[in-house]
Parts: sequence; structure tokens; C-alpha cells
Amino acid sequence: MNRSVEFFDTQFRKQIASGDFALNPFESLALPFLRGHVLDLGCGLGNLSIAAARKGARMVAVDASLPAIVHITDVSRQENLGVTAILADVDAFRIAGDYDTIVAIGLLMFMPCPQALGLLSDIKQHIAPGGLAIVNVLVEGTTYMDMFDPRGYCLFGAHDIERHFAAWKIELARRDSFDAPGGTRKEFSTVVARKP
Repeated sequence: MNRSVEFFDTQFRKQIASGDFALNPFESLALPFLRGHVLDLGCGLGNLSIAAARKGARMVAVDASLPAIVHITDVSRQENLGVTAILADVDAFRIAGDYDTIVAIGLLMFMPCPQALGLLSDIKQHIAPGGLAIVNVLVEGTTYMDMFDPRGYCLFGAHDIERHFAAWKIELARRDSFDAPGGTRKEFSTVVARKP
């Protein structure tokens, strides 16, 4: 099994056991932008997908973690939210159809750069005109590496995602820095871009 999937399976099981379903800062930032038909790639426990579905968005949530997908399916059924939860190896996932918004929070860095850039291009192609891409990645300067599979990951440059969406309207672009275990750091870039 991929080391990153193992890392998050363990984390998700702990969160489910403790009832910890709070949105992370990037999900909280994304939530107000989510409406219509939304694809959440690398959705994790589905906290964002569930919150958006409660507000009326039609969510498709995709992740490689079985505990996460089971949790999303259970909550969606209990609350009649209609979230479509898909268990898939996201780095090999191909998007079918167009969406009003596609979210990739904390996903693209967990695959080799050529695959990450391929998925980023796929995201761009499958957003309807006027729709949004919400992308959050770890960038160079990150020193916390425990969650990465050494066989392949991608730390982007600080402005790479903005450059990738240069022809689109950048609604939001920000950098965040967080302390991590062992005196390490996590450096993030988050971009919300609107397709012309």
C-alpha cells in the first residue's frame, strides 16, 4: 500500500473514533465557494463535501481511503444528502463530465510531479465556463515529510499554481505556514481561480 494512503487511513480512523470532523482552515476557506455540481478530489473524511451538501451543493467525493469513503457514505445516507462517494486511486483517476467547481485540497503533492500536473490539467478541462478550481498544495520550504511516499511526491514552487491558472481570474491566492512535528514546517499555497 502507498505510504501516504496508510498515513491518512490511520489518521482518519483516529478522527472517526474521536468524532473529530471539524473543517480544516483550507476547507473553511473553500466552503463559501461551493455551489452547484462539485467534485472534491482527495476529499479525505469528506468534511467539506458533507458541509457543502448540507448547504445544497451536489457533491461527488473521491478518495483512496476506504475508512473515509465508508464514513462519507454513512453520513450521506443518515442525513439524505445524496453525496456520491467514490473509492479510487486519485492519482490515476480521470474526471468525466464538467463541474461547477472542482476542489483539490492537499492532494496533488502526493503524486509524482508529472502525474500531479496531468491531473491539474484534467481539472482545468472539466470545469464549466464561469466555474471554479480550488487548489491547495504543499510547496517548497516544507520540511515535514512523514506523510509522503518516498516513491513519488511533488512539492510545487510557491507561485506554480497561480501561474498554472494565469489565463483565469484569480479570486484568491494565499500562502500559509504551519508548525509541524519535530520542529518541521508545512508551507502551503491555496488558489481559487475562475474559468473564463
